[in-house]
Amino acid sequence: MATPKEWIEGGRPRTLPNAIAPVVAGTGAALRLGSIEWWKFVLALVVALALIIGVNYANDYSDGIRGTDDDRVGPMRLVGSGAASPSAVKQAAFICFGIAAVCGLVLALTTAWWLILVGAVCIAGAWFYTGGSRPYGYAGLGEIAVFTFFGLVAVLGTEFVLADRVDWVGLGAAVAVGSISTAVLVVNNLRDIPSDTESGKITLAVRLGDKRTRLLFGALLCVPLAVSILLGVFATPWALVGLIAAPLVFVAYRPVRAGAVGPQLVPSLGATGQAMLAWAALTAVGLVV
Repeated sequence: MATPKEWIEGGRPRTLPNAIAPVVAGTGAALRLGSIEWWKFVLALVVALALIIGVNYANDYSDGIRGTDDDRVGPMRLVGSGAASPSAVKQAAFICFGIAAVCGLVLALTTAWWLILVGAVCIAGAWFYTGGSRPYGYAGLGEIAVFTFFGLVAVLGTEFVLADRVDWVGLGAAVAVGSISTAVLVVNNLRDIPSDTESGKITLAVRLGDKRTRLLFGALLCVPLAVSILLGVFATPWALVGLIAAPLVFVAYRPVRAGAVGPQLVPSLGATGQAMLAWAALTAVGLVV
């Protein structure tokens, strides 16, 4: 039986900024349009956190039973290490999905019924990333899913739930958060190119190769900074405070630019998450001001 510490590590807390940042950015865009109901913000945050923890456990389960994690380089996996049984990890994933579904249902019933369909697609996307007979994460489509779900859907969904509409400012924030969130997955898959290639997990990084994956990572990190300038020119000069996150972006890119491999890339994962959360928080403040 895995210890509480191992369960926490299996939930991959370093990925939590991928859930928090889009809700923060979407809230900033919504506040720019007027007042909001803060209980909806809390529920939106719970939905995002439950989904990302659920997808982490789901990936742990699916990769574990396939043997993808037998030679793990990054953080510990519960199934791959034998710390927890596959059934227990699968159950943990579905408990998280259930929490997200309940909170999402409340938001949908108090906002718009079609959000139920959006939530169902999100949960299906979370499971079939590495689950099922033909997981799309094994076909190089993971980055598209992250950009869509943790960028466009999460940011614009938050803005819509809180403000009953979306605008181009929210879309800009969604593209920015989606890009840097995708960068987290890109550097993760860059680290795992050797083991993924051996196990048959054909990620985008495996398809692009080491050099082009590093270039893609750098390009994705530049997007939120470009969006800050765009919002600063056409929305409010205060949005330029998002550029304060630039040093964190550089810290995240430095190991990748230096040619780091394997465990040496782990710090980039945490730094990219920190840069994303900082950019979202700073931009939200700028939009509100």
